[in-house]
Amino acid sequence: MKDFSKDPNADKEATRYENPIASREWIMKVLEERGKPASHDQLCGLLKVDDTVQQEALRRRLEAMARDGQLLKNRRGSFGLIDKLHLIRGRVHAHRDGYGFVIPEDKVKHPDDLVLNARSMRSVFHNDRVLVHVSGHDRRGREEAVIIEVLERNTQHVVGRLFEENGIYLVVPDSKTIHKDVFIPPDKLNKAEPGQIVMANIIAQPSKRFRPTGEISEVLGEHMAPGMEIDIALRSRDLPHKWTPEVLAEIEGISETVSEADKKGRFDVRDLPLVTIDGETARDFDDAVYAEALPKGGWRLIVAIADVSHYVQQGSALDSSAEDRGNSVYFPGEVIPMLPEILSNGLCSLNPHTDRLCMICDMQIDTEGKLKASRFVEGVMHSQARLTYTQVGDFLQGNQKAIPDAVQPAINTLNNLYETLRSARAERGAIDFETTETQIVFDEHRKIQAIVPVHRNDAHKIIEECMLMANVAAAKFVQKEKLPSLYRVHGSPKPSKIDELREFLKMLGLQIGGGETPAPKDFSKLLRATRERPDAEIIQTVMLRSLSQAVYSPDDDGGHFGLGFDAYAHFTSPIRRYPDLLLHRAIRHHCQQKSADTFAYTHEDMQRLGDHCSMTERRADDATRDVMDWLKCEFMQDKVGENFSGNITGVTSFGLFVQLDEVYVEGLVHVTALNNDYYRFDPQLQQLLGERTGKRYRLRDKVDVVVARVDIDERQIDFQLQASSQKKEK
Repeated sequence: MKDFSKDPNADKEATRYENPIASREWIMKVLEERGKPASHDQLCGLLKVDDTVQQEALRRRLEAMARDGQLLKNRRGSFGLIDKLHLIRGRVHAHRDGYGFVIPEDKVKHPDDLVLNARSMRSVFHNDRVLVHVSGHDRRGREEAVIIEVLERNTQHVVGRLFEENGIYLVVPDSKTIHKDVFIPPDKLNKAEPGQIVMANIIAQPSKRFRPTGEISEVLGEHMAPGMEIDIALRSRDLPHKWTPEVLAEIEGISETVSEADKKGRFDVRDLPLVTIDGETARDFDDAVYAEALPKGGWRLIVAIADVSHYVQQGSALDSSAEDRGNSVYFPGEVIPMLPEILSNGLCSLNPHTDRLCMICDMQIDTEGKLKASRFVEGVMHSQARLTYTQVGDFLQGNQKAIPDAVQPAINTLNNLYETLRSARAERGAIDFETTETQIVFDEHRKIQAIVPVHRNDAHKIIEECMLMANVAAAKFVQKEKLPSLYRVHGSPKPSKIDELREFLKMLGLQIGGGETPAPKDFSKLLRATRERPDAEIIQTVMLRSLSQAVYSPDDDGGHFGLGFDAYAHFTSPIRRYPDLLLHRAIRHHCQQKSADTFAYTHEDMQRLGDHCSMTERRADDATRDVMDWLKCEFMQDKVGENFSGNITGVTSFGLFVQLDEVYVEGLVHVTALNNDYYRFDPQLQQLLGERTGKRYRLRDKVDVVVARVDIDERQIDFQLQASSQKKEK
């Protein structure tokens, strides 16, 4: 007879399992009351489990609880409560210098990260899940931890370069977070040659005494082969990039022509001069726009978005793949799409002069640029023109031949609306940082010809403001209808970041308004007030670093701080962002007159999907950065010894980051290369100060440098200051 009578989860266990056993919660309570660890046999006695099948089920549950970090299994085979053993669960975050940190899972109980020394890091990879206990403090006063148990291994393969020395084969990982070479037995080379870039599956995880062991699973190619940087980034960052057989089966036979049956019952806007406006190289067109002036003032704005949710059904292989990818990834010259090309560039894309299904956001905007009303409908449209930012920009500058006559009135109306929306943007205090984006220009062999700035014209800004309006309308819609969905949340800056910003501004005789919680308007006001100062770029950089990172969340807490909106969501790019597709599904559910209670997703589902999509967004950013760093190093390889001018873009205790003028490449001047003095780092003023000379190096200072070293494997460019930049300040 099993003593489950007091288990509060007994009924739930009974519905889930044919032969129920004690719930995890009850096992933990029994252990807590016991006051010390218990073996499997002892727990069988405490829980009165005498049936052999039930005993085996309990054993499996205890092992699972140990794997999940709820219990610890000690060397004697007894199970104890983690909290009672004063152990902490967390993720390993590796530092490139060999040491690392444990980021606790429970930030309430353990708000600070714990340091892992280089010796402790021998047995784990970055992102492994571990149990640790605090062992003391390091020389900087930070809590130091020792690993007790590795709960979860999260590195199953590495990408890197194969080396051979004295018959020993090693893969040196490309990732900066993996500082352990992987041993490859000779019989596991699978025809790979030293010097090649390979992927190795881990067949033995690292330990305190032994390095990890692997086997070559794929040869990517030669070290400097064109496109190799993308192949490395895809695999190093675990980016899904191949379509599964199930996805290929689902898209087989798909036509790029919308069927007549699918058009029926939809709001028909094929007679309106809707147009797409994108970059010259764009191939997937998410959005089309149209505006008209209203007789009593204000505007009607229609934003039509590709109706991906009609074709990508929840639970399908396409949906599973899109969720896994989370978003399209845009590398220089190449895209890893969220959806197969037949959909992203074909059936879903709002291609010109073609009928397409769309989700329509139909809005009324008043003369103050405020959203007064909106509605969402399933529609069918026919894009009248595929326009580029350059064409529309030229037209607005007076070139009447830049765009077709038929769409010119609508473009003029869109421009008039834009002027009002820009004024409204300034009125609500949206923060406008002035940053320079760049793009890489390749030759026919995929070698870099140049790195050039991307200039935004009014056409970019017209589309941006129209998309912002549609995103706000969508957020308000699901908020009002109480539909589970994802908001794009950009929270207020953390108090500690505001304190650091205030200290910095105080040194410059400046201050930011808003008391302890500055609003977006306070940031915008300070930006405007300092725009003409010689140190304006320094101020902007420090302000930008004080802001939080935007995430996807099922709760609209705080809205979007940077844009100054109370509620904001991503609605306008379902071809390339999974959160937008989820939002479309919520809106479609309502359009089909279904109750919010019957929507297929719950708040908990959206929490999981929001965390996942926030991760895939960061993953894509990291991969893109990896590729850009590789390409910039490749571009600078033949420029060692050449002189350049640039600006200091970062100041740290170990040196200065300098971005070169005209070529837009960043490198490091290490503090040891500042050989005319000893320098002290001032984090508040973001400067290095010479102890003897008084020479200062600050953010955005102009300097002249020499390219000293380029290391593609490390993605690092080293500069040295020219003599003219090291002279004492007068």
